[in-house]
Amino acid sequence: MTFAEPFVALQRDSARLGLHLSDGQRDMCARYAAGLIEATKTVNLTAITDPRDVSVKHFLDSFTACAARPWSGHERVVDVGSGAGFPGLALRIALPGISVTAVESTGKKARAIEAFRDALGLERVTVEPSRAEDLAHAAAHRERYDVATARALGTLGLCVELLFPFLRVGGDAVVWKGRIDAELPGAMKALRSLGGEVVAVVPTSSLGLGDELPGRQLVVMRKTRATPDKYPRGAAELKRRPW
Repeated sequence: MTFAEPFVALQRDSARLGLHLSDGQRDMCARYAAGLIEATKTVNLTAITDPRDVSVKHFLDSFTACAARPWSGHERVVDVGSGAGFPGLALRIALPGISVTAVESTGKKARAIEAFRDALGLERVTVEPSRAEDLAHAAAHRERYDVATARALGTLGLCVELLFPFLRVGGDAVVWKGRIDAELPGAMKALRSLGGEVVAVVPTSSLGLGDELPGRQLVVMRKTRATPDKYPRGAAELKRRPW
């Protein structure tokens, strides 16, 4: 198998999501993956380093957001806990008209995202090496975004508290999860407090990707009113009184 083959498959599988990647976008994903695999040799960015696994478990998984909600293609997106840049940078490749703010508090990871952005020549990508609990209280970021994403951030209730302050009223939070039954009561309590509702739970199986991404689902939550100023709480309080 050549390095390019998994990304040809990615291009094909993305079409099931209604996402038709150009050859240039496909090749950009492959370049990003190559850079990620190389960087992970010296910085702990991801445990996934096989090209096929990177194409499916990082890129295709990120792209499922394109089918989980309607997109205009011009959204302002904030990706909280961006890690190695997923889903934020991947979505920026797939939807060239969006702008992305990647929030990543670990300095090495934030610098890696900046390096990937620069190597790929991606405009309208900003990296914030900050904690979401602090950044969400800044006027430049509070209630400024159309979409907020989180792929590996914590419980669904925690995701509500960290994402919703960034969203404008009417904006959507998209959270990648496995099983959510145990987390739903806390999430519903958080939504009542922060001003939102669940609008969809989208299993990957419903997108035709149950074999490629088994047991995954995206929870889409909409902000229906302004979030009280006290949220998000500080890190210590979040840990002491979880949802």
